[in-house]
Amino acid sequence: MSNIPKDLRYTADHEYVKKTEAPGVVQVGITDYAQGELGDVVYVDLPKPKASVGKRDVFGTIEAVKAVSELYAPLAGEVVEVNAALEKDPALVNRDPYGAGWMIKVKMKTPADFDGLLGADAYKQHIGE
Repeated sequence: MSNIPKDLRYTADHEYVKKTEAPGVVQVGITDYAQGELGDVVYVDLPKPKASVGKRDVFGTIEAVKAVSELYAPLAGEVVEVNAALEKDPALVNRDPYGAGWMIKVKMKTPADFDGLLGADAYKQHIGE
């Protein structure tokens, strides 16, 4: 059974969004379910800070032993930080997807978009748990 924290929002593409202490800034990564489906993550390609992302735009790729998958932006905004630790240790995504394995932080263009994402119960239903 996947770990699906109640305080996060989710996409149908298995990204999660977590509010940070900075106003309008959210942390984005892939869900515990997604990392489990991918298997051992060996490489993550992420955008540079200051890159603009549109809602549902591809913002990077994640490579695992089994497959390469695209990463989709859950909402529009500007990348304000990228998790540099993933360059040296991409398996952080497997070990701690909601903590040390986060991918990017985005300053939301439209903060109300956060509320339009899936809640924990809806995401759980989406993945059939």
